[in-house]
Amino acid sequence: MSVDLHCHTRLSDGSLGIEEIITFALKKGLSTIAITDHDCLAGTVRSKVIGARHGLQVIPGVEFSSTCEEIGKNLHILCYLPDSPDMLEGLCKRNSQSRKRASHFMMLQTAKRFNIPTEFIAKCATGSTNLFKKHIMQSLIECGYADSFNGELYNELFTKESENNILIVPKYESTKSVIDSIHEAGGIAVLAHPYRSGCEDSIDLLIKMGIDGIEINHPSANEEQKANLRKIASKAKLLVTGGSDFHGLYNEYKVSLGDYTTSDEELHALLTYKSKQKRLQKKMAQKAEAQTEA
Repeated sequence: MSVDLHCHTRLSDGSLGIEEIITFALKKGLSTIAITDHDCLAGTVRSKVIGARHGLQVIPGVEFSSTCEEIGKNLHILCYLPDSPDMLEGLCKRNSQSRKRASHFMMLQTAKRFNIPTEFIAKCATGSTNLFKKHIMQSLIECGYADSFNGELYNELFTKESENNILIVPKYESTKSVIDSIHEAGGIAVLAHPYRSGCEDSIDLLIKMGIDGIEINHPSANEEQKANLRKIASKAKLLVTGGSDFHGLYNEYKVSLGDYTTSDEELHALLTYKSKQKRLQKKMAQKAEAQTEA
């Protein structure tokens, strides 16, 4: 089997719709995918139903943004298999509002600098639950100011190091709060792409916060970095996942759906994780009760 546990649809910052992602996944020979749109659960039920209709397993997921004050970075936490996804709607809404405020400012600055009507920029986000930087870049490409989504102009506008940047970094819910919310909803919390986020040296802190796993097989990490993450995961007995972080037209990397995957063994560990945790907790509770009675 081939399993890709990290892909995005048009509901966030992907360029393909749910049906298109599922059709493409089947053509690529994938047996399982997880659609992990940013701070958005809107496509969870629909994607699962459509996937089942075509014989593709779609694991419920979402990629939450978070602000980790302890290390001064925004981190992404993947949530898989929440038992009560409705409990996460408030978190999605708060994070989405933070992103909208930042994106609105960047849209106005872009419109002013390049004499583009804001309607042109907003149009590029049609179908999405928010406005992302790649939508702004699409408007600049369509108006002839750029020829790629990740080139020189993107770096000028959206990197802190650029003197001409228009970047506004949203402040999201705290990383600890996001992890706790995932657990309260009966979900599994996995740290997304540590090397892309620049938090590879702070994983011990995130383990203390309660992460259940680490995304290791991701286009942002080379083989040496993946080996380092596997050692950390093995030592801490964390789950391991992998995925392409596929965004279609808006891809940050030259990557296709299914290029980075999760092994069958890793998928099984993810799918059985919660039942094993419950058995372990029950066993510990019984042991504690026996010691009390003694």
